[in-house]
Amino acid sequence: MIRIVRADGEEGTAFLKELAVRRAAVSAEAEEVVRPILTEVREKGDTALFEYARRFDGASLTPGTLRVTPDEVTQAFDHLQPEAIEALRLAAARIEHFHRRQLPHSWFLTEEGAVLGQLCRPLDAVGIYIPGGKAVYPSTVLMNGVPAAVAGVERRVLCTPVTAGLAVHPAVLVAASLAGIAEIYKVGGAQAIAALAYGTDSIPRVDKIVGPGNVYVATAKRLVAGVVGIDGIAGPTEVVVVADETGDPAYIGADLLAQAEHDEMAMPVCITVSEALAKAVVIELKRQLTDLPRCRIAEASLAHNGAVLVVPTLDAAFALVNRIAPEHVELHCENPWSHLDRIRHAGAVCIGAFSPEALGDYLAGPNHVLPTGGTARFASPLSVEDFMHRTSLLHFTEEGLKRLGGPAMTLASLEGLDGHARAVRIRQR
Repeated sequence: MIRIVRADGEEGTAFLKELAVRRAAVSAEAEEVVRPILTEVREKGDTALFEYARRFDGASLTPGTLRVTPDEVTQAFDHLQPEAIEALRLAAARIEHFHRRQLPHSWFLTEEGAVLGQLCRPLDAVGIYIPGGKAVYPSTVLMNGVPAAVAGVERRVLCTPVTAGLAVHPAVLVAASLAGIAEIYKVGGAQAIAALAYGTDSIPRVDKIVGPGNVYVATAKRLVAGVVGIDGIAGPTEVVVVADETGDPAYIGADLLAQAEHDEMAMPVCITVSEALAKAVVIELKRQLTDLPRCRIAEASLAHNGAVLVVPTLDAAFALVNRIAPEHVELHCENPWSHLDRIRHAGAVCIGAFSPEALGDYLAGPNHVLPTGGTARFASPLSVEDFMHRTSLLHFTEEGLKRLGGPAMTLASLEGLDGHARAVRIRQR
């Protein structure tokens, strides 16, 4: 079960140190597994892709069965409950509405003898990876696919693993259809990342790969970064709940379990100024675990990666938040808006007792693909801008060149680059 720890004591110091070590750990074992897969798929294409799919997932794929057909998508709508389809439609609409506010625009600046500017253009092709395994993730399809569509990416590709039955879960296919994704392949793991990065006969390469995955998928993305763009390296999910004595232990316990049930490596943490609340949260966790279907996963997460940290003041609580820089922060405090400016590093901030992180996971509107592992210190949520690139523009008239030519030649000479100075001087005759 989760521990109650005094943050300013030895156990609290040890917990934070363990957290830092876990986040910094790079699996050499995973890299040893992944490198040969990337090499094989790059060199042998479909042959290696299908062999690894058979070996790791038990899926006997062929060029004819690799891609999801329109009939399979139609059948997915028939198999999914109408209320589920409507919930996905609502989520897609809310995600699109939020992300349209993020659209960057080209701009131009005119000055004497010159026009300067920035061109914003969508990427040509993006690969979206959707994991299988412990859960089904149609919400992640929408969170990746809808912003790509808003950005104007013409080719949006989805890869997701299948097993011997070669069937993709209907919810994933429905979500893909609602996000406008028509190119869907039944392959996962590091081999799918390799195919998206390098291309095979069946899967043309893309320009960027986004989406979460296990340690092998994350390692593969890290190793192909530079060959293609990536959104980041997703680690285990995290939540830090900051609470004072007004916090409701039932709400807090439920929110910690919502993160803990993702996987055994999830990090559910509560930071509170109230020892009484800390004890009440532990009682609630024990009570709510009894009927949680994924209780074994949640128990492991709570025991190995969770803690209720007791601090003397809210100032100390927010200092810890900024030190941890978690994926999610929830504020269960009196006047929670008054504390917003104290949070510098977080992927998402959920304000108030009725703003559970779980709502953000599905259909609040902001993206649920967030920086993990402390990267919220410098990284941001997935956005429309992740599916676009910027190009600088400059135009000078002869008069404009003459106005800036002298200083430009001075700087070129300062750097010892005479060819640069000559390229300016030759136009000033």
